[in-house]
Amino acid sequence: MKTGFIGLGSVGGKLAGSLLRNGIDLTVLDLDEGRVAEFAARGAQPGQSPAAMMRDCDVVITCLPSPAASDAVVTQLLPEMGPGKIWMEMSTTDADEVLRLGALVAETGGQAVECPVSGGCHRADTGNISIFAGGDRDSVERVFPLLKHLGRRILHTGPLGTASKLKVMTNYLATVNLLSLCEALTTMKAAGLDLAVTYEAIRASSGNSFVHETESQLILSGSRDVNFTMDLVQKDIGLFQKLADTHGVPLEISPLIIDIMSDGQARFGTRAQSDRIIERLEEATGLSILADGFPTELIDDEPEEEGYEITRGRA
Repeated sequence: MKTGFIGLGSVGGKLAGSLLRNGIDLTVLDLDEGRVAEFAARGAQPGQSPAAMMRDCDVVITCLPSPAASDAVVTQLLPEMGPGKIWMEMSTTDADEVLRLGALVAETGGQAVECPVSGGCHRADTGNISIFAGGDRDSVERVFPLLKHLGRRILHTGPLGTASKLKVMTNYLATVNLLSLCEALTTMKAAGLDLAVTYEAIRASSGNSFVHETESQLILSGSRDVNFTMDLVQKDIGLFQKLADTHGVPLEISPLIIDIMSDGQARFGTRAQSDRIIERLEEATGLSILADGFPTELIDDEPEEEGYEITRGRA
């Protein structure tokens, strides 16, 4: 499949790199011309415009920072869409927008699939990230040859819109976990515990999690650069809150974490790394939540393997 990729940011650039590394005929486009030039030097074709890419490619993938950005790009794709053409949305976005844009794609005779990813930028870089695929079965199977290079574990979540709902849910849970870990680490420091021992205690216990094994290390090393910024967190947890509001679910924790992240943005900047949220507690307590021996960046050391579909009950 001749493939276009629009959006070479923190996640998109790594996903596009997996396609290029695995020999996919790839055309790329980004507002940052330097990123496009880097991919061209590695063998990708530079895209001229979204419309031209849709005209020349079988599939165009978007991985963009907001629903508004996706809308702007898909609007340019639509005149060149038709039977045999696929729009593949890999952004973390609003399920209602995916459904709206997907309906416009269907009117042209084209197909739409949403494929948000989960597992961290370090796993996106190695093709070992997990993918939620939403759309009709035929459409998902058509893009599976791409999905198996983009990610390790691929879950068909159901009709269009289901993957986006699940993705914002998982990002909400990750944010709750991050904030609770910040409180746990700070409280243990205040109580006189060694933070390296605290890290191991959490990892060996029922309190362990993916977020702890990754982001806690970056907090303790002082790097606090998880390659994910506070504005993106706010977008995702805001979309989860919108979903709950739409369905009349009276959430209590969600509004609180939105307030905490808003305060973090006010203190450290809208585009501050999300792990810097620990610094609110450092400022409040005068404690330094650091420990020796932790990495300053996350590296996925699992060997790259071809992706496969998972189903309920299968690891």
